[in-house]
Amino acid sequence: MAEVREMSHGQRMPPLDAVLFYDWLGLLAIGLVMVYSASAFVATQRVGYSSYYLVHDCVNVAVSVVAFSLALQIPIAFWRRVSSYLLLGGLAALVMVLIPHVGVVANGSARWLPLGVFNVQPSEFLKLLLILYLAGYLVRRRDRLSEFTHGILTVSALLMVTGILLLLEPDMGSEVILWAVAFGMLFVGGVRLSHFVLVVLAALGAGIVLTIISHYREQRIIGFLHPFALAKSDGYQLVQSLIAFGRGGVFGRGLGLSIQKLYYLPAAHTDFLFAILAEEFGFVGVLVVIALYAILILRAFKIASAAQRAGDLYAGFVAQGVGILLGLESIINMGVNMGVLPTKGLALPLMSYGGSSTLMSCLAIAILLRIDRETRAKGASR
Repeated sequence: MAEVREMSHGQRMPPLDAVLFYDWLGLLAIGLVMVYSASAFVATQRVGYSSYYLVHDCVNVAVSVVAFSLALQIPIAFWRRVSSYLLLGGLAALVMVLIPHVGVVANGSARWLPLGVFNVQPSEFLKLLLILYLAGYLVRRRDRLSEFTHGILTVSALLMVTGILLLLEPDMGSEVILWAVAFGMLFVGGVRLSHFVLVVLAALGAGIVLTIISHYREQRIIGFLHPFALAKSDGYQLVQSLIAFGRGGVFGRGLGLSIQKLYYLPAAHTDFLFAILAEEFGFVGVLVVIALYAILILRAFKIASAAQRAGDLYAGFVAQGVGILLGLESIINMGVNMGVLPTKGLALPLMSYGGSSTLMSCLAIAILLRIDRETRAKGASR
């Protein structure tokens, strides 16, 4: 995969960025090990054999790796040409999940579309599709970004549409990520600081109102602020997660020796995989995983900077958006597990159990690697 390939016009493509490539493989491998460790007991109790979730996750990863390989072959110019159509398709998919007997409802949420043997979560892919679209928007409107209407109001209107659709599912976590990624891209894209602050404050105000009028969200915040006082109700997950971190100590209890995954910590192989890793591998394991994500994010911004210096603003904005997206998702998931952020239903990129999240993350990494190869190929041809 990392071999030199021929470009369409005859120029040889440079090899893949080895650091980013092996960092991606490392996170996927650690994720598979931890999904099995975190889910083995629950799988045995539910379906009778311990590797049930591991087998499904292996299929998810295999599909994601195939998609990764295909995305590596697609020029960045193609994504730019079709980004608007892809975003419209993503919005249409968000509408479809809300249609009775079309969308799949689970745990009171309508977030999935059935595709044969798989269920896909459109909101996961919308994050990447929004990045591809916004990168083009920032390039097209570069000379008018200082204007309120063309700089930030138009994007905010688009986000309000996606926000309404996501609230109807409901999927507050994805909505927060979409707004944060979009605002991050607008900020680095050059919108006026005063306009940026104004809209951010308005979004925060809207978030507070949405929390106050929703008993479910309000209880989540209360459980976050007073977890031990509500250890048997809304603070239960956080308390169990913190116990996992405390039990892990410096070097952990050892692979497979977590106690919290034995029905104490719900969603141990999805939202709270990081807590199980902390219990089994301790502070050292936590630092290793944080370092892997830090490398991924730093490489994304390094690739973005190189692309912009080479004159490809679109590729640079896409790389920045991917760095912001994967960085925010990893920080929020780890922050929730460690009790420094309120509980959100966000997966740990490339590691948590979940096909849509893994596939989206792998596609994002493939696009990053493609940007890097094209940028270095342009530099070599000069």
